[in-house]
Amino acid sequence: MAESTPFTVTAVERQPEEKYNFGAFVTGVDLNNISDDDVDRLKAAVWRHKVVVVKNQANLDPEKQWELVTRLDPKATDGHSHGNITSFRAKGGLLAQGREVVGIPGAENVRLIGKGFQGKDHYGIKNHTVERGLSNDFHNVPPSPSDFENGITRFQRWHIDAPLYGKDPAWFTTLRCVKLPRGEDLTIEWADGSGLSMRSPAGRTAFFSTSQLYSMLTLEEKQLIDHSWVEYAPYPYKWIERCRGNSNGLGLADGGTHLTIEELGEYDSSAVKKYPLVWVNPLTGEKAFQVHGICARRLYLRSSKDEEPRVIDDLQEIRKFILGIQNRILRPEYIFLAPAEEGDMVIWDNYGLFHSAIDYPLKMGPRTMHQANIAGSVGPKGPVPISLTA
Repeated sequence: MAESTPFTVTAVERQPEEKYNFGAFVTGVDLNNISDDDVDRLKAAVWRHKVVVVKNQANLDPEKQWELVTRLDPKATDGHSHGNITSFRAKGGLLAQGREVVGIPGAENVRLIGKGFQGKDHYGIKNHTVERGLSNDFHNVPPSPSDFENGITRFQRWHIDAPLYGKDPAWFTTLRCVKLPRGEDLTIEWADGSGLSMRSPAGRTAFFSTSQLYSMLTLEEKQLIDHSWVEYAPYPYKWIERCRGNSNGLGLADGGTHLTIEELGEYDSSAVKKYPLVWVNPLTGEKAFQVHGICARRLYLRSSKDEEPRVIDDLQEIRKFILGIQNRILRPEYIFLAPAEEGDMVIWDNYGLFHSAIDYPLKMGPRTMHQANIAGSVGPKGPVPISLTA
């Protein structure tokens, strides 16, 4: 039995121009040998700080990473939130296009993600090259090849780690940083007419807080979204596999074609997910506007429990409503580039954040990450009950 250790949680220091309000470092813990009490402390730290960077985990066994994931949500029983590798390849749609998903041998729920050649023997994976783990080709208008080679890039795709069909979203995602690319900082451009940009070291993951976003809303807007909900499409990532994204990585660009319900094939109507627009943090009670707009098929809007909801199924109108809220926080000062170094483990709260990878030129070297999460034992809860039959 592992003994408890006096590990330390230290909030990230922000510069005066930085307005994001989350992030912490954890030091003094060995995730290979962590007690139940320390798992509970770590879980509380993630719920409170949203992103924690657990330092000095270079020797973490992939089996122990998966064990940690299951201990963070001990009632969860359903494996990786996006399912096994076979089902992911079949129905992963946009997420699986041209992408070989590889599990670590002996710990297959820990996925190898990144970019480039992963070495002659990476935990039993031989001579493997990740061809499309990071890619700006999701964007409707990606940077030109010459700009990209000169360090001009985009946020790949702002999202939450959630299947949105069949299984509930993972509470947390774990991402161990094994190897990072090297070189000068990249310039991330919004390329949406705003003129916004920011600098980032290669290999980072970017985050913004959807609870901080909620705090930006008017009282009337809060009243509306507190009582409203979203219905996601069946096999939502397959539904959007012919679509492309906006240049800032948030939402779908105009002009894409969704698959029809007939093209999606048979599906289980009981597996279609409806979630509140607002998710409540189970520890702190914070509210977050947590809506994965690229997969939303219907909105049900009302401002009180007794009001009949207004149903929106026009995809342009859905997109306008969601992005009209989310774009308020998509500014450099609200974005946290998690400062993970090789050997660190990043753990984040999927119920109060959006995140995005950031592509970089391959000449900067490989990026190697071990990612794992588990479908939540309990799904998101809103401020008020929602109708699952409307």
